[in-house]
Amino acid sequence: MISYSFPGGTAVLTGAASGIGEALAAELAARGSHLALIDRDEPGLQRAGDTLRHRYPDLTITLHPFDLQQTAQIPALAQAVQHRHRRVTLLINNAGVALGGTFEEVSLEDFEWVQSINFRAVVAMTKAFLPALKTELNPHIVNVSSLYGLAAPVGQSAYSASKFAVRGFSEVLRHELAPQGIGVTVVHPGGVRTNIARSARIGSGVQATPAELQAQQQAMNRVLRLDPAQAARIILSGVEKRAPRVLVGTDAQVIDLIVRALPGTYW
Repeated sequence: MISYSFPGGTAVLTGAASGIGEALAAELAARGSHLALIDRDEPGLQRAGDTLRHRYPDLTITLHPFDLQQTAQIPALAQAVQHRHRRVTLLINNAGVALGGTFEEVSLEDFEWVQSINFRAVVAMTKAFLPALKTELNPHIVNVSSLYGLAAPVGQSAYSASKFAVRGFSEVLRHELAPQGIGVTVVHPGGVRTNIARSARIGSGVQATPAELQAQQQAMNRVLRLDPAQAARIILSGVEKRAPRVLVGTDAQVIDLIVRALPGTYW
């Protein structure tokens, strides 16, 4: 496949109001891409959009407040996006949520909430936008998995299940869509400095005290060190090269090697 060209294209990006998504939006705009930005955080989305519109007045940047848990409404979302943009050349499924607690401590409702946003929304977004992507010469799809889509730690059954699913789904898509000239990249970010630890839902059966939960959150935040802007540049460099897989951060690279070497005993 030839390199992906950003200038003049249109990127549809979920989870665009903060973290890696906001950094991706800024980097895409800097590379000349029009944007359809999606997030359930409407104030944050408006803030991010206003900043980019002021900085890049020649780009078409549309904002679409939407809760991806409502997967049945995603076809209508796709119609709304395509009503505002005459083409879609890049789809980035970046949005995600986290859930703390062992499998015994989380309810099936908690578990299902994670799957609906982290995995089923990825599938539904891809299904909804694939017809538009197929009309382009060299379109691309990016699905953001996780470090926990490479290794499965204790207390992350719902999150790891969703991110391993994204990984498998992306690999199948890559094989199926390559003959049509559509590239697929799966991204595994390591410790990127985002709000995911602070905004994580706690399983309904978790018995930890508020102080213990705060200590766990602080410990997680200490390993989230990589600047989201740097992560965005790494991801889009991979997209430009049509890389099948992008590992973001040294921690992701090291853990990937450990899991490959010790697949049954790495923990």
